[in-house]
Amino acid sequence: MSTASTRPVAGEPEPARRPRRPSGGPESLLDKAVLEFNARGYDATSMEDLSRAVGITKSSFYHHFAGKEALLRAALERALDGLFSALDEPPGAEPPTGPSERLRRIVTRQVRVLMDDLPYVTLLLRVRGNTETERWALERRRDYDGEIAALVKAAADAGEIREGVDPVLAARLLSGLVNSVAEWYRPGRRGMSRLPEDVALAAVEGILPVSR
Repeated sequence: MSTASTRPVAGEPEPARRPRRPSGGPESLLDKAVLEFNARGYDATSMEDLSRAVGITKSSFYHHFAGKEALLRAALERALDGLFSALDEPPGAEPPTGPSERLRRIVTRQVRVLMDDLPYVTLLLRVRGNTETERWALERRRDYDGEIAALVKAAADAGEIREGVDPVLAARLLSGLVNSVAEWYRPGRRGMSRLPEDVALAAVEGILPVSR
């Protein structure tokens, strides 16, 4: 894979880097809690485990979060906010030329979100609906998948993808391809600078080839 420097999608301005979060406070506690949830599993992680991992008392933890499910809710909200932000064109971007071009841009931005917030997205992908918060997150994920499926159908209706491709199946394959990145991507690996663009290329021109 190319090691060239990351370039924005055609028509988009260079994405702004997220500001570095402070080392202390609720954000830092949440970061560490998410790592524990991913390592142990949410159900198997206790507030005592979290307090020990962070190095504070449980009462100090409760000063910032009402409990374990409040931590989960905050973490999943962050992951979902990032996911849904991928649907929006950034200010100043040129309009996409059609549904397939918009789809390519969305996939590129979605992979960037995954790379920037890997632990949070990993947690989101692992929820199974065992709690009210998890069921809420799954419903939000279905809403997002519905947006992608509608866009794939629009591309099919516009004749921008190969005839005979089932839009529903194509949307599921697309989702699986993008989500699989969370299983093997690790920050710091060489040759990952153009990963968002490369995944989008494989998704739109591979899984959804344009008619010739």
